[in-house]
Amino acid sequence: MTRFHTVRISAVAASLAVLAACGGNAETEAEETVAAASGEPAVIEERQENYEAIGDAFKAIRGQLESGEPDFAAIEASATEINERAQRIPDYFPAGTSVDEGYDTEALAVIWEEPAEFETAAQNFIDASAQLVTVAASGDAAAVGEQAKEMGGTCKACHDKFRLETD
Repeated sequence: MTRFHTVRISAVAASLAVLAACGGNAETEAEETVAAASGEPAVIEERQENYEAIGDAFKAIRGQLESGEPDFAAIEASATEINERAQRIPDYFPAGTSVDEGYDTEALAVIWEEPAEFETAAQNFIDASAQLVTVAASGDAAAVGEQAKEMGGTCKACHDKFRLETD
């Protein structure tokens, strides 16, 4: 480890200790301090974690549907989590946080170049995930499967235009 990295890590650790001692929201402030030290806005990590959690919840729903005896309470809980997280998406894209700005993200600049289209794509996902919550409460596996497929289509449509292809 270079001297520069050691000094940087020490400075971050010291900042975290001070934040914890002040009694503020140490976790949030600590994340912001680490993000500032890395040069990447904290919102990028937050949105990536949000999308990972959405993906995990979607996988849980598919797993339940493929099990042969789906637990609709678990499906409804996962669908609710997806919908709650979907509603946060518009807040996770402040200007200047795209891959074009040099950040470790898959967000393309077209998000900010065509904001109305991005807002529509995000709203389509929010609406489809809300409908999945409703359908999950019905206990109808076929209907849940169809709505999950429709919701997945809204994910794909957004990814196709607004997300960097990494494969």
